[in-house]
Amino acid sequence: LKLQFLYLIAPAPSHPTNLLTMALAFLSDPSYYEIKKNGVSPFQNMVAYLGGSAIQTVGDNPVTAYRQLVQQFAKGADGKAVDPKVAVREANAVFKASPVTASLSGLMPRLIGVLFKRVPKFGILLGYSTLTGEDGSPGFAAATAASILSAPFINPVRMIEKQQRAFLKQTGSEKPILEILRESKDASFKPLFRGTIPLMGHSLASATLGLVGQPRLQKWVQKEVGASGMLGSSATNLVASAIVSPVYVVVTNPLSRLEVIMQTSSIKGTRISVGEAVKEMGSDMVKFGLRGIFRGQGIGIAKAIVSLSLFHEGRIFCTTQLKNYNESRGYLPKDA
Repeated sequence: LKLQFLYLIAPAPSHPTNLLTMALAFLSDPSYYEIKKNGVSPFQNMVAYLGGSAIQTVGDNPVTAYRQLVQQFAKGADGKAVDPKVAVREANAVFKASPVTASLSGLMPRLIGVLFKRVPKFGILLGYSTLTGEDGSPGFAAATAASILSAPFINPVRMIEKQQRAFLKQTGSEKPILEILRESKDASFKPLFRGTIPLMGHSLASATLGLVGQPRLQKWVQKEVGASGMLGSSATNLVASAIVSPVYVVVTNPLSRLEVIMQTSSIKGTRISVGEAVKEMGSDMVKFGLRGIFRGQGIGIAKAIVSLSLFHEGRIFCTTQLKNYNESRGYLPKDA
């Protein structure tokens, strides 16, 4: 009855804001906090996703920073595209000069982003699943809704993260977050939303392949291979991540490159539009072939394997702890 009431008072679902309101309406529903057959409540499921995300963020930050630099250094000081091998040498030079600073660059906004980025994304993902009766196991429709509706929340954090690393080569240090925010404020914070369009595509691929596809593939691997006792949960998680990651990177690498082009230019300067970013990638491909489009592909696959494995290991660990807690308190339903 309550859900019917929420649908009645919600505005027409054609507008993205209305869809977001409907997707997050479950937060006021008491059933969101009830323990389900899977041993946890939808709220606890959300907490487990956030815990896994925090573990992933800390673990994969050095690889994330290195990949950005490889893509960012695609252009030389003269503004012309350079050979991918030259860009790799430039990225290596930055890490050799300041290994700790480079490895930790962008970590603070990423950790803060676990809330600002993940709560809307996971909230919509799991909330949509709850409303449609998927009982905490998100499907592709939920992934699509989460990718589109969460983009305005995610993009500012990604912009700040990339701006922090954008000038490591020139200064040898991170750009302070407050300085980035002050520069954005002078332009009515519009620069924080640069790259939102490619982010939606990137986020959709991430949600469908990483949040939906990988767990389903892991269950299949565990059923087909793990049943023999040769592989445990962590090993099947790694195998599933290794299978999904190359597909994920092939789909997202060009989109990631567009984001880097649009988000690492000076906030005070003229913004780079999606069309201009695509044109720059096109020129890179003309000059260097597929190597120009897929800069950072190898490190991207390594990053995807590390990220997916850490995220799902962290998520599974948190879920297990919450299930054990519920069981020890006698909170599990009889049919669990």
